[in-house]
Amino acid sequence: MEGVSVARETSAQVVEAVSVAARGVVNGRVVGVDRLRGGSKKGVYRVRFDGGSSVVVYRWAAEENFWPEVAEVDVFADASGMDLFLAAGRVLDEVGVRTPRVLAVGVDVVVVEDVSGGTLESVLGTDRARVALGDLARFLGAMRGRRSPGFGRVDRPLITGSSCERVVFDRAVRDLAEAAGRDGRVERAHDDLRELVVALRERVAPRAEYGLIHGELGPDHVLVGADGGAVLIDVEGLMFFDVEWEHVFLRLRFGPHYAPLACSDLDGARLDFYGLAMRLSLVAGPLRLLDGDFPDREFMVRVVERNLGEALALLP
Repeated sequence: MEGVSVARETSAQVVEAVSVAARGVVNGRVVGVDRLRGGSKKGVYRVRFDGGSSVVVYRWAAEENFWPEVAEVDVFADASGMDLFLAAGRVLDEVGVRTPRVLAVGVDVVVVEDVSGGTLESVLGTDRARVALGDLARFLGAMRGRRSPGFGRVDRPLITGSSCERVVFDRAVRDLAEAAGRDGRVERAHDDLRELVVALRERVAPRAEYGLIHGELGPDHVLVGADGGAVLIDVEGLMFFDVEWEHVFLRLRFGPHYAPLACSDLDGARLDFYGLAMRLSLVAGPLRLLDGDFPDREFMVRVVERNLGEALALLP
């Protein structure tokens, strides 16, 4: 989800749970627990100690997840959980991609180093972004170079005998139908949008090898280390897939700052097809969240409006 910001109450029980986890790796007295801006599937907390040290605690629990339960239907579903986080971190370490160093693992809790230089999003357009963007481009190249004859999540058996474009097509059709049931504008344009989805899918040629992608790599999912380098976070969506899916999201989220991350060997037909499918996903997903008690409702409405406008603009 692009730039999700979640404001939530932090109960005394949660404060105690993350404090206990953090005290297992830092000697000292806890002087503060701050809920950090994070995604919609896990809690992210900075635990501060006397003397100035701090760590970050990731917590996976039902009350941290705002997404409604759905039957798992494809490789994108339910990209959350401690085991997936740890598996993704190991694979990224193998290819030379930097993530926050894991300090301790508990029950549905992981303690990591506090990379306190802020997000890449907060420094885009300044000199501070130059090193991090260079690192990120290098990371993307290393991930693209890690090839696989199957696709899917890194913690599960890889899928063969199908294709990424088939997965994206099925997902786009579901997203379109689901969004049409929640928004009259989508309902009225449903048939035309579905026809466009089919036409773009038919332009995509078969492929039998896939690269490693983060899956939701916006500038808010890249931290800036003390040395100015990039540190990837929210890595649970790591999978082998068409790298064009990653670059569609990168172009969407980095906008005018995407150029240093671009590569010349991407398939234009896949970019066009995945571009529309991504827009439909970013309409259906937020509409689904708005059915529940997600707190930052204005933000989600803006995501819907932006991506629906972009999708409708593609119609002839």
